[in-house]
Amino acid sequence: MHSEPQQGGRSEMTDVDAVVRAPDSATEPSGPRWVTDGGLETDLIFHHGLDLPGFAAYPLLDSTDGRALLSAYYAGYARIADRAGANLLLETPTWRANPDWVTSLGGSRDDVRRINIDSAVHLAGLVEFLEPSGEVELSGTIGPRGDGYVAGERATANEFAEYHRMQIAAFAEGGLERITAYTLTTVPEAIGIVSAARNVGVRVGVAFTVETDGRLPDGTTLADAAEELWANAAPDGFLINCAHPSHIAEALRDDDSWAARVTGLRVNASRQSHAELDAAEELDEGDLDDLVTTHEQLAARLPRLDVVGGCCGTDARHVAALWGV
Repeated sequence: MHSEPQQGGRSEMTDVDAVVRAPDSATEPSGPRWVTDGGLETDLIFHHGLDLPGFAAYPLLDSTDGRALLSAYYAGYARIADRAGANLLLETPTWRANPDWVTSLGGSRDDVRRINIDSAVHLAGLVEFLEPSGEVELSGTIGPRGDGYVAGERATANEFAEYHRMQIAAFAEGGLERITAYTLTTVPEAIGIVSAARNVGVRVGVAFTVETDGRLPDGTTLADAAEELWANAAPDGFLINCAHPSHIAEALRDDDSWAARVTGLRVNASRQSHAELDAAEELDEGDLDDLVTTHEQLAARLPRLDVVGGCCGTDARHVAALWGV
């Protein structure tokens, strides 16, 4: 499903030489409080028959029908949040809206700003339409510079900060105060994104993805990734996405301190590896009972888990089941 574009140009310079610290939080959630959505792109491709070149959903923002489809999609998760008595985290459809991907799909670097501002404005307009009963937060979605299933070309944290700042700044210009970077495969990219977000002045969460052995695609353990991240640029949120709960559980040991830093899970329904998912021509929606059971077992070991949603192969049915509604 994924293919890696050529690495493109460079955005403004961002100085990330200093260690960036997130404020400490004394408040520990008593359980997840925020519903977010599922696997947007796989839902659109396999359930709505859309062609999404490059796995990019942001082009839907350019048409009335596309915006209507996105609005209906988010409305399903607003209903889940209402039934669960939870808050709603709405995240922009911009996982592929960074400079390299936008240009590889026929846009220009100038389009990056427009696309991401539009996505923020669209989400803000949805809040009144959805009329959720709980609190609502809006977040700009950042994807990896590379593929997301494999570790891409190595770069420094400073280079990643310089690169991602363009998209993050566009979100801020569009009124968002929070961003989350998903499916990250290396620690330097996570550090760079946190640093760029601090420079722009928005809150930031980062989400690593893991293989079936619980390690990042470049072989780094989650324990080592968390330690390096917190030593250099501690985020406001720490998430794991695009892996089955059983794969994430492979990384856990009884004495792992990093588990207490995890604030969000957006899991896959399938137990397949990234390589198997990438080659799949049919959607593996997984076993719903297995997903719920393994997710509950994993969540019980993550005392600060606050955000629960889905990733590849999941839709509103999966997320509703994870919330018990």
